[in-house]
Amino acid sequence: MFRIPESIADLGKERIKGFPVEGFVYGEGPKNPELMLIGEAPGEFEIVDGIPFIGRAGKELMKSLDSIGLTREDVYITSAVRSRPYRWGGKRERDGTMTKRKYNRPPTQKEILAHAPVLDYELANIEPKLIVALGNVGLQRLLGKDAKVTELHGQLLERPVRFLPDLESNTYEWTDRLYRIVPTFHPAAVFYRPSHRPDLEADWLAIGDMLRRMGVEKNEL
Repeated sequence: MFRIPESIADLGKERIKGFPVEGFVYGEGPKNPELMLIGEAPGEFEIVDGIPFIGRAGKELMKSLDSIGLTREDVYITSAVRSRPYRWGGKRERDGTMTKRKYNRPPTQKEILAHAPVLDYELANIEPKLIVALGNVGLQRLLGKDAKVTELHGQLLERPVRFLPDLESNTYEWTDRLYRIVPTFHPAAVFYRPSHRPDLEADWLAIGDMLRRMGVEKNEL
């Protein structure tokens, strides 16, 4: 199993100090996986257990993997931000009192930039057959703000990705290396927009076909 060095994790924790986030979740999976999955950020369940994608969205993701004959052990799971971004909100109890609690929220661009060196390290050191970007946050971290899942989902893209050239920079640059990337919807998308489910399921079947073709091509070399 691949695990980022503690020095990289500590760097990420230090850079995101002061933002409304909590915890830190490591990426999980083998160094040469079938797929590298890049999501958005951990939620409340992931922060407690320290394991990526174990909440409601994680169950949907496992169904998608199962549909193409893969398990959690076959893939490397990570995200653009490794700490849980939260916002405070109120919840009315049955007795009429209000209690404050933390709710998940999407990460900001500054939070994504803070954890950029962590994902950069994984991209440079993990050798997946394909990278699957789960939702716009993961996709745009790789390809920039003009990349949209609704337009690109299910397509095989061979492109450079964005990386942070140095720790003082606020501007991404492009890698010399090309990566094979397939965008698809975040697993949680089907909870808020059930109409995405047919496209999500078709995307995963397409990803399975791509992996099979790559296996055939490798065996023919």
